[in-house]
Amino acid sequence: MSGVVVEVHSVGLDEALTRIEALADIETYPLMERVGRLIQERTRKRISQDKESPEGTPWKPNASRTRTLERSGQLYNSIDYLTTSDTAIVGSGLVYARIHQLGGTIKPNTAAALAFMAGGQLVFASSVNIPARPYLGLSADDEQEVIHVTEIFLSELLGP
Repeated sequence: MSGVVVEVHSVGLDEALTRIEALADIETYPLMERVGRLIQERTRKRISQDKESPEGTPWKPNASRTRTLERSGQLYNSIDYLTTSDTAIVGSGLVYARIHQLGGTIKPNTAAALAFMAGGQLVFASSVNIPARPYLGLSADDEQEVIHVTEIFLSELLGP
């Protein structure tokens, strides 16, 4: 009679399984903090340097010929993040942040016209159309960087 015998000798398998089982109970808040900070930095870079949407579409220049979305620096400085153990939210609390992201028309609430400076001159208008200049969101590079940060986080947990 003939037969086949297979012997499996595992080296480190028990240790690896223990590490993998420990992942079920990991605290993910530190990872979300890293992701939130990363996306905050990427969003600020988009405002200060890239001048394009997360999809790579360049923003339309503004009428005053100043640096788009950066005249006072308030929008840049307002970009913040909030994290929980499974979420990272990045955005701005400024009243005008939404219209820059989505675009829209501004009309006066109580006055007959809007008054603002453009090109060094005082301008009066019955309404102003603000083009969308999306600065929030994830680019393909941002998504890859989030994956990279997650891989580093997991490798730190699992060890060598």
